[in-house]
Amino acid sequence: MNPYLNFVSEFARFLKEGKSYPLGGFPVAPQPKLAENAPKALIFSPHPDDECIIGGLALRLMREGGIKVINVAVTQGSKKERQAERYKELEEACHYLGFGLIQTVPNGLEKVTVQTREKDPGHWEKSVRVVANILATNKPRVIFVPHDRDWNGTHIGVHHLVMDALKTLPMEFECYFVETEFWGAMDTPNLMVESSVKDVADLVTATSFHVGEVRRNPYHLLLPAWLQDNVRRGGELVGGQGEAAPEFTFATLYRLRKWSQGHLVKLYDGGKQISSNRNPMELFQ
Repeated sequence: MNPYLNFVSEFARFLKEGKSYPLGGFPVAPQPKLAENAPKALIFSPHPDDECIIGGLALRLMREGGIKVINVAVTQGSKKERQAERYKELEEACHYLGFGLIQTVPNGLEKVTVQTREKDPGHWEKSVRVVANILATNKPRVIFVPHDRDWNGTHIGVHHLVMDALKTLPMEFECYFVETEFWGAMDTPNLMVESSVKDVADLVTATSFHVGEVRRNPYHLLLPAWLQDNVRRGGELVGGQGEAAPEFTFATLYRLRKWSQGHLVKLYDGGKQISSNRNPMELFQ
């Protein structure tokens, strides 16, 4: 018998079986006790569910580094009839993981796209001020932002929105700048972060709280395969072309730089791979 037939069949079986699993409603995952003055990491999420999908590093920073992770709900989706429901689902997903949550404005910001930035500067400037105020108030040590070619119009718009907000802040404002990907892969990631089986299970579970979205497209069930494919890509893009892939099962790719003196600063040459037995806080020392 060809063993690979069974190998692939098991993947297909688990995916089919997963579609019968409950969505949301799970007890809160175990959470670390964070110091009152713990440094903060802000995730600028284009849509509810992005905080879970790209959250591998953020979850590890909270659990292993004592960082207070706060999701910023930049938008609540484009369907107005679903915005309140999506925010409720988001609250439950963040509560499950132990992430804080900030609502930009009631029902979220609207028209966060490059087209708005170019054609409606008045509307865009109001959104920039909202994000700049969140940054100035929270003074995060780390921020997570989609990269500027993440395909989806709102994902790209959020990148430019946060960049424009950063440029309005005083020159002394500094933070680590972590770019994320989902819809469009980065050409030049410089960081691959492994996730444990437990962390991936919690990210999948948290994504399942976004009931309306995963009924439309089962992002939660497909997340482990995406994280596995990141190991394939990261072995070459981060580790180096032709280099041996690390013994990771699941990983997320990022691009890490620092915002300092009014612009983005390169932190290191080449790429870094953070295994599950290394504390990711070493990236931010």
